[in-house]
Amino acid sequence: MKRLIGIVAAIAAAGACGRPAAPPSTVRIAAAADLRFALDELTAAFKREHRDVDVAVSYGSSGSFFAQLLNRAPFDLFLSADIAYPRQLAERGLTLPGAEFVYAVGRIVVWTQASSPLPLERYGLKALVDPRAGHVAIANPEHAPYGRAAEAAPRAAGVYDRVAPKFVFGENVSQALQFVQSGSADAGIVALSLAVSPTVRDGGRYWEIPPDTYPRIEQGGTILSWAANADAARLFRSFMLTDEGRAVLKRYGFFLPGA
Repeated sequence: MKRLIGIVAAIAAAGACGRPAAPPSTVRIAAAADLRFALDELTAAFKREHRDVDVAVSYGSSGSFFAQLLNRAPFDLFLSADIAYPRQLAERGLTLPGAEFVYAVGRIVVWTQASSPLPLERYGLKALVDPRAGHVAIANPEHAPYGRAAEAAPRAAGVYDRVAPKFVFGENVSQALQFVQSGSADAGIVALSLAVSPTVRDGGRYWEIPPDTYPRIEQGGTILSWAANADAARLFRSFMLTDEGRAVLKRYGFFLPGA
C-alpha cells in the first residue's frame, strides 16, 4: 500500500512539473510619452525585484489617455504628465480612494539634430526665429501638457508671434521629437527626459528652457477604480517612489518632489 501511494505521488509530481507555470500578474500602465525611456529603465529594475509581476506599458499624450479613461479604458495605472488629469478622474469617482501621487516635475528644451546650424547655445529660444528653422515641432497643446509648456515659453521670450507660424504638432511629445529626428522639422521644443536618453542624446543638441518661463509640469499618477490588478499597480507605484526609482527619474532630468 505504501509503495502504491509513493507511485501515485511521484506521478502527480511529474505531472505538475510538466504543466506550464502560472502566468504572472500584469500591471497595465497608460504613461505619458515623456516617460518612454525613463519608464523602460524603471520597468526593468522593477522586474528584477518582482519577477512574478509583468508590466505592459502604452505611451501617449496625457489628455488622450484621460479621454479614454473617462470611458474606462483597460488600464490599471495612469502616469500622467499633468497631475490635474488624475485629480479630475478622482473627482469623478474613477480612481481608488487616495491613489493619486506626484512622482516628478518635467522640464523642456529646444532640441535639434547635431548637424543643425541653429545657434542654440548662443541664442536659446530666440534661435527659432532664424529662417533656417522653417518648422518647429511641439506636442499638440490641446491634449499634451508638454505642448502647452512649449507654447508658453516663446511667449515669455517675446518671440511667440514669429515662431508660432512654424509650429508643427505631434500627437505627443515623443512624436514631436521624432519629427526633428527624421528631418520633418528643423527644431523642436520637447521633454528634457527624451533629450538626455541614451538613444537620443548622441544625435542632437539641446538648450534647456528656464523653468520660470512656462507652467510647472507637475507629473502624477493614480490607480483606476476598475484595475484588474490593483495590488500590482500599488507595487509599481511604490517602486517609483523608492530611492532607486527616484534615482532613475533624476537621471532623465526630472525634478523630484521634496528634493
